[in-house]
Order: sequence, then structure tokens, then C-alpha cells
Amino acid sequence: MNNKFIIAGVQMNPILMDKKKNLDQLVQHLKLAASNQARLVVFPECALTGYCFKSLEEAIPFAEPIPGPATNHLAEACRESNSHVVFGMLEKDQDRFFNAAVLVGPTGVVGKYRKVHLPFLGVDQFVDSGDLGFEVHDTSLGRIGLNICYDGSFPESARTLSLKGADIILLPTNWPKGAESFAEFLVNARGLENHVFSVAVNRVGSERDFLFIGRSRIADPHGQTLALASSDREETIYAEIDPTIARDKHIIRVPGKHEMNRFEDRRPQYYSRITEIECRTAG
Repeated sequence: MNNKFIIAGVQMNPILMDKKKNLDQLVQHLKLAASNQARLVVFPECALTGYCFKSLEEAIPFAEPIPGPATNHLAEACRESNSHVVFGMLEKDQDRFFNAAVLVGPTGVVGKYRKVHLPFLGVDQFVDSGDLGFEVHDTSLGRIGLNICYDGSFPESARTLSLKGADIILLPTNWPKGAESFAEFLVNARGLENHVFSVAVNRVGSERDFLFIGRSRIADPHGQTLALASSDREETIYAEIDPTIARDKHIIRVPGKHEMNRFEDRRPQYYSRITEIECRTAG
């Protein structure tokens, strides 16, 4: 059975507060990537709306529920192209608002994630902290986990998804200037330490004096870069991946002499001290 498929990361330049044009771009890029045999297409954080809002009041008109008009529109494009898509948007849930990433397939919304770790930057200054935790979504392609941007700075985020069985961890981002080290090192590290495919898709361009640095990246479970985008151009990167590789955590470098298992070699009884220290500090 062939489990391999092509994943695409679309490094684009969303336009702040222009949902219609951004949605049209998402559909066009999705169709183009699918024509290049991509089965999973990933877009940046807040690709539907832009990111650098000055207040919640300014952002509210551009938020919508999930499922909603945008996810319905993209589900139709997924049906036509037999693909899945992940993109960032602002979610409205009654009187609450979230920075969200949505996984959509031919049948509609497969899953969503609400950003847990919120930096003092852009719309994250005003939205609610995510309350759904870290869930893994089963698809015909594999087991997919979602984080968003700053979440990648916290190793617990990716580790939780990996312990729940994720084959692939997707990280839609809006890395601004100053996040170069994150783009260079942490995406691969998250893949290596959890033995999963690690994919970060950033934006380019500028928005209200913030310059975004691109450098979208696809890394394999050994921490090797499979595809890397430029720092300043709109482009799509591709890589062929096999999710089943991420499921075998037993790594054999020299049989009987150099072997390791990323999960069985863990010692959680010692990690509990992190919680103990945090509780003492908070108290």
C-alpha cells in the first residue's frame, strides 16, 4: 500500500481586511497545488483576514463561525480537487473570538484549532486564548495535528500532539522580522524530537509596519529539511512524505549497538517536577 503523498506550503501575502480577495487567492493556490499533485495544501496564519489589527472592534467584522462561508467555499474547492487544506482565520463563537486554523477536506470541516499561546502582537492582543487543547485529526492522508505560530515556541504543544498519535504537525505562522532563529531551527527540532513531519508555512510582505520573513519549511522526522522557501517571495513549496515513517519511533542506526526510541526512552516520572516547580512558583 502506497501511503506517500505530496504536501504543499503556500507562502503568500494576505491583504489585511480583504477577505474576498484572500479567499479567492486561497482557492486559486489550492487548485494550482492540486494540479501539481498536492493532496494537502497549507496556508499561513490569518491567511483569510490578515493579522495586524489595531483592536478587537476592528477585527470583529472579519471573523466568522466554523463551519461558515469561508470553510464551505473551500470545501467545495477540496471536493473538486480531491484535496485537503489548512488555513488561518479569525473565528467567531457567540461573543468570543479566536485566532484559528481549520482543516477542511472534500466533506467539509475535519477539525479546527484555536491558538493557545498568544503573544502581544497583532490580533493576538485582543482575541481569546484557545480552549480546545491539542487534538489530532484522522484523515485519509494521515493523522494531522495543528498548532499556530507562537505555539511552536512551546515544546509541550508538539509533544502533546505527538503523544496523541500525530504523523504530521502543521504550523501556520506569521513570523515577523526578529523570528529568524525560530524559522531556522525550531521547525526541524520539533520534527526531530517527536519523530514526526513538521511543517511551518509563513507569509511574506508587510502589514502596518511589520515585515514578515517567509522561510516556510517542511522537515522530516529526522529533522532534515525537505523543502524551504525564500524570505521575501510568494511561492509554493512541495515535498513528498510518507506518514507511516513517523509512526515507528524505534530508530536503528547500528543494529544492536546504536538504537533509540523517541517515546519508549522517555521518563515521565521525572518530568512531573516541571509541574511541581510551576505550582510552587505560582504560589
